[in-house]
Amino acid sequence: MTRSQDLVDIHLLRVLAVLVAERSVSRAAVRMNQTQPAVSAALRRLRDAFGDPILVRERGGMVPTARALQLRDSAREVLGEIDRMLAGPERFEPGSSTMTFTIATPDYLAASFMAEAVARFRAEAPQARLLIHPLTPGYDYERALAQGELDIVIGNWPLPPERMHLSLLIEDDLVCMMSPTNPLAAPGAMTLQRYLAAAHVVPTPFAKSHRAVVDSHLAGLRQTRDARVFVPYYAMAPCLVAESDLVFTTARHFAEQFTRSLPVVNMPAPEGFPRMRFYQLWHERSQHQGAHRWLRGLLSTVGRHLAQSAPGATSEPAAD
Repeated sequence: MTRSQDLVDIHLLRVLAVLVAERSVSRAAVRMNQTQPAVSAALRRLRDAFGDPILVRERGGMVPTARALQLRDSAREVLGEIDRMLAGPERFEPGSSTMTFTIATPDYLAASFMAEAVARFRAEAPQARLLIHPLTPGYDYERALAQGELDIVIGNWPLPPERMHLSLLIEDDLVCMMSPTNPLAAPGAMTLQRYLAAAHVVPTPFAKSHRAVVDSHLAGLRQTRDARVFVPYYAMAPCLVAESDLVFTTARHFAEQFTRSLPVVNMPAPEGFPRMRFYQLWHERSQHQGAHRWLRGLLSTVGRHLAQSAPGATSEPAAD
């Protein structure tokens, strides 16, 4: 760093702009509510820093040099940017926004959640756009968040990524979906031993590093379930259990949407099974942006409403 860079600070830039505008040390002092000696000292520092007199005497008073006029314009730009930086998050008005927001979700998030989220989005931000991106195996959602390709990722992680911000959207019970003719559909029939012995349909994980909540729990018990069928889409699993002896373990809010259209029942998971937690995840770059705070708040509101309307589910969204 050069000596002149060491000598210039924000205060001197403000003095420079006022001196050029007022063309008088005394008037600049009054305008800045400072003493005349203080402004004179600042003028000397400016002259030393830029190697220019800044103000020179002419008949009728002081006038700025050509160099001072150039510096004044640059100083105004710098000071304006600094003022914007210090002003804090800009106010976001969803009603007039034309922004495009991108949310990535796995397909096991219930359609009812996104249906309500979209309804609220359209009501509050009718001119904005919403892009829902799928979470697929191998998709690097952390990179996409960091680079601004995604705004929010919704998912469930037994151990959420530590490098991102997150808040809890939904905490839901696990249920076992099956055909009504399945022997495990009888009251009290679902023990851990019978669950482990049953044939299961298991979706493939949406990320290589992701381990399902059920498998993580069973690994802690040093047990494994008998996975017989693997499917790439969660919505396919309910159709498979309706016509077979398979068991599908999933969140209650996802499972309940299929009981109205398919011959399936949802039985409580064996005692001791964990609840499934759904989070919204975002990067530090959008932590303080008004638009993203609004979107996160909207999703948290939907999560709370869903929890209140689904027996056994709770929601405790964290403050972001």
